[in-house]
Amino acid sequence: MVGTKQSGIAAGRLSGEKYAENFSDLHPPLTSHEALVEADRCYFCHDAPCVTACPTGIDIPMFIRQILTENPNGAAKTIFDENIMGGMCARVCPTETLCEQACVRNDCEEKPVLIGQLQRFATDTAMATGEQPYERASSTGKKVAIVGAGPAGLACAHRLALLGHEAVIFEARPKSGGLNEYGIAAYKAAENIAQREVEFITSIGGISVEHGKALGKEITLDGLRNKFDAVFLGMGLGGVNGLGIDGEDGEGVEDAVEFIAGLRQADELSALAVGRKVAVIGGGMTAIDAAVQAKLLGAEEVTIAYRRGKDQMNASAFEQDLAQTNGVTIRHNVQPVRVVVDSGKVSGIELEYTQAQAGKLVGTGETFILNADMVFKAIGQTFNGEVATLALEGRRIRIDSDRKTSLDGVWAGGDCVAGGDDLTVAAVEDGKRAAESIHQTLSA
Repeated sequence: MVGTKQSGIAAGRLSGEKYAENFSDLHPPLTSHEALVEADRCYFCHDAPCVTACPTGIDIPMFIRQILTENPNGAAKTIFDENIMGGMCARVCPTETLCEQACVRNDCEEKPVLIGQLQRFATDTAMATGEQPYERASSTGKKVAIVGAGPAGLACAHRLALLGHEAVIFEARPKSGGLNEYGIAAYKAAENIAQREVEFITSIGGISVEHGKALGKEITLDGLRNKFDAVFLGMGLGGVNGLGIDGEDGEGVEDAVEFIAGLRQADELSALAVGRKVAVIGGGMTAIDAAVQAKLLGAEEVTIAYRRGKDQMNASAFEQDLAQTNGVTIRHNVQPVRVVVDSGKVSGIELEYTQAQAGKLVGTGETFILNADMVFKAIGQTFNGEVATLALEGRRIRIDSDRKTSLDGVWAGGDCVAGGDDLTVAAVEDGKRAAESIHQTLSA
């Protein structure tokens, strides 16, 4: 079937200019004139539905009005008051299903106000000044341990620092930023935005980060509880779900999350190897990001295989269209049953057609082989932190509305908690709410 298919895994198929073009900014920033024109489209609704649709509750009509009055720094402050990671969220938020979906202009005859791009214009303008718009309150003498320097942990740290507490972040990886640094497609996070945002957040003072410190290894929950006045857990999801099928250990089967992380940290894109025929198993944002970037690296054929229908995909319609526009084929209602391996190397994947029966997804028994020299697993991540003493719900940490866990003095937020939306903006809201709750507890 394949023979020399593994020779198809190679690097440097494209020119340097083509790599630069492929991984340039997905949405070029608005100019000042474009921002003013777009801001003028806003109706500045009373009880604006876009605000309700924003997980962090940004006063969207207010910041758009500030842009319209040529006050982008004021607009950024309005954004940062509710979402300190407004710069990254402007790039990666699924605005098409959140604020822009709720925009009253969003109908069959008009497109919604480009809220995400206006948010980026304001936050980029403010961050370019290098000034910190916040001043810390007087020190309270309280110290809070934060596990994870991702969106939840950084948002929590900033709000705690603003309120006068000292935040010490413990991060397992060499860089801060979490999925913003390691798990977002490169074309969505160009110009080192993740690290620029980390520097902006920590510049308020009162925040320190210790890298190479993982929960359950270099640090323990009991140790942190004994040493600090409060603990916030925001370590995300460390594990990747397996396919659970024969051949999964074959050479050429990789985790999509690790592929994306490696690409984001690569100094030279032309040095990254990719297959000629790539299969991606999954239907979420990670599957889309892996598939599109494989195509942009020079893969000839990239196919996403998803077990349910188009409307059930976790990836938004915009993301699905983005994949297809970039030449990715999406096959719906197919599930993997076997990775085909020749001499230890992947040569394809056997897929079975699925259908819904009595509300359940079942295989039809009809299968086919999709030729592939690389297979990416993108069927979700798992939580594998050291939380033996915490109550769990659905294998994630159970929290209340204030982000408190079952242990006194321990809060949690982000992807590691039950009931979340697995979005950067939702993680930021978790961190912010937890910080406010921690502050109330420590001030009592």
